[in-house]
Amino acid sequence: MKLDSVGILINLRPLNERDAIARIFSRDFGVLGGVLRGALVAKKNKPLVGQVGNVVWNARIDSQVGVFHWDAEKNFAVHIMSNSDLLMRMNSAFDLLVGLLPERAAYEGLYENTCELLFELAQGNKSAYLNWEINLLRELGYALDLTACAGCGCGDNLNYLSPRTGRAVCNNCAMPYINKLYRLPVNLNITLRFLENVFDQQGGGVPVARRMLVSDI
Repeated sequence: MKLDSVGILINLRPLNERDAIARIFSRDFGVLGGVLRGALVAKKNKPLVGQVGNVVWNARIDSQVGVFHWDAEKNFAVHIMSNSDLLMRMNSAFDLLVGLLPERAAYEGLYENTCELLFELAQGNKSAYLNWEINLLRELGYALDLTACAGCGCGDNLNYLSPRTGRAVCNNCAMPYINKLYRLPVNLNITLRFLENVFDQQGGGVPVARRMLVSDI
């Protein structure tokens, strides 16, 4: 079995003294897991988390652990590594992809969003991360609807968010439930609550890299 696409190297951990287990978020096949031969000893074209390039995944049978051929074209992380705040956002995004997406399930829109996130982070735009996380939640079935009140349908004075439905709530409808609603605008503290719900349903926990991110208030 052979899968050929472009992707982002999002996780790399040692398998032995020479090889590594890699996770690559591909445009056409979602997250792929497999062995990257010689990744730990390569002197030229060394695989690094944050690289974008061409990926080929091979396995004799579908259920077998595959082997990667990885040809990196560019590395956004080079411009992110020097800023700890930007690096935490990149690491958080990658950990969420590894922790929440099933392997070999295509998320082409999310892949494009992730490429855009890396580009924006490389330009020093840390605010792009929140939009990426909102898009991730949408892909996972937790779309936030801020266009109209969940209670009365009006589009004015939408200052609250329902943690149950992810829909905005106007001031009037919010009054009886004010202590149970999130205060808008959406920030990283709010999206963290929704991520916690997703991980709870999947039987896991929010990655440390994500918990370290706090909203700029």
